[in-house]
Amino acid sequence: MHYWKGLEAVPPGIGPSVVTIGNFDGVHRGHREVLAAVVATARERHAKAVAISFDPHPAQVHRPDAAPELIMGIEDRIETLAEEGLDGLLMIRYTLDFARASAEEFVAKVIVGALNACTVVVGHDVRFGRENSGDFNVMVALGKQYGFDVIGVEDVGEHRRWSSTWVREALNRGEVATAAQILGRPHRMRGEVVHGAARGRELGFPTANLDPAASGIIPADGVYAGWLVDEAQVRWPAAISVGSNPTFEGVSRQVEAHVIDRPAEGVEDFDLYGQQIIVEFVEHLRPMVAYRGIEALIEQMREDVARTRTVLLDA
Repeated sequence: MHYWKGLEAVPPGIGPSVVTIGNFDGVHRGHREVLAAVVATARERHAKAVAISFDPHPAQVHRPDAAPELIMGIEDRIETLAEEGLDGLLMIRYTLDFARASAEEFVAKVIVGALNACTVVVGHDVRFGRENSGDFNVMVALGKQYGFDVIGVEDVGEHRRWSSTWVREALNRGEVATAAQILGRPHRMRGEVVHGAARGRELGFPTANLDPAASGIIPADGVYAGWLVDEAQVRWPAAISVGSNPTFEGVSRQVEAHVIDRPAEGVEDFDLYGQQIIVEFVEHLRPMVAYRGIEALIEQMREDVARTRTVLLDA
């Protein structure tokens, strides 16, 4: 997939193209229905399949104090979109100046001028242009004016429309299995492994601690079964703790993953410090609670590891 950061990066004469527009936060199953239609239509029409997205998220520009937390970072968004079979991704820097463009100006400059679209594929709830003045009907009218077709994709979902909002709600409740159903894959965070208080190592359960600046929504406090993916793309089964660890005082909220069932090598030679890793959340095991004494905590951690092993074997 070609990645164009800004209109100026798009080479001249790349069309014809089949284009869609969206923030694609999470790249959930609803997004993927649209993207699949883009790719299929592009193959039928011997055109390029192209998505237009925005960075930062428009809400972060228009209402930064109330903007939703992003499900995934920009790196994961680009990587996941590439997996959908697109030929190109145009990432437009979203600014207040860009937001002043009318719906027609956006279509004329970006969809037609830069990408030479023969077809636009969008959901019926699409909004674009100044103050979201452009909707599906406006896109159809502009298509007739500028010479491209418009294909509308119906909402999809089970009992409820798949959406980024639903994913956020599920993660904020710790319902990572529900989030995975909407996303079509486990929710993930990506970040550097940093040094922590080393309490896990002292207790016999060493953990990889994610940098607080890691990308991706942090699920609700609790213990989860999941995976740790290292820089070599090796997937390790892991019991993941999210929270401040109430058994100990003065611990800030953190995400830490304990890799289970490693080969017989010692603890010290499994060094992830400084690596960029991915942590994937498969199932919520229990809430975060305080324990009376270290022995009770260790016993609970043993149970967490056993349940993690069972969950991941069945996953």
